[in-house]
Amino acid sequence: MKLSPLPSMLRCLASRGWLWGCLLLSGCTLMAQKIAVVEDFQTQAYLGQWYEIARLDHGFERDLTHVQAHYRLDGDAIRVTNTGYNPKTQAWQTAKGVAYFMEGEKRGRLRVSFFRPFYGAYQIHALIPQSPVAGQYQHAVVMGPSNQYLWLLSRQPQVDDAIKQRFVNLAQQLEVAPSQLIWVVQSPKP
Repeated sequence: MKLSPLPSMLRCLASRGWLWGCLLLSGCTLMAQKIAVVEDFQTQAYLGQWYEIARLDHGFERDLTHVQAHYRLDGDAIRVTNTGYNPKTQAWQTAKGVAYFMEGEKRGRLRVSFFRPFYGAYQIHALIPQSPVAGQYQHAVVMGPSNQYLWLLSRQPQVDDAIKQRFVNLAQQLEVAPSQLIWVVQSPKP
């Protein structure tokens, strides 16, 4: 994904933490890699709190532990709030964004922006199990505009080995080496 040059003030701001990462992720709406996404997606079952279980390394999340994402509906938009703890700085970091469906509300392909007007792809590749349990999806495999951005999200801060193995298998199908995955520390709370 190639970004156009930024004004010098934005370049200075973008060099700091999550702003840079959010800008990078939202730098285009085009997808370098379009993948199969969830069909018959149910927005209400996706909303709420998620814990980041695993991810690929990115500058905007580097060193972060206890990463969580919260999604809430706001008209035709989904508001996104990501938080994570940086043990090096002993500080919480937050990024707020907005997402919109790209191909209708029943397909798990959205465009997300943490720095408007730039948008990046947010592709919900798999839900485990496929149907909501007690009205909510439990685990999600999400890819960004390419397989250089991959996350495993869960409603719980810890997952069992079977869910981890399913994620590893799905990552491999998306041509991501399991050795590249970072398993996010979720406990104990800082």
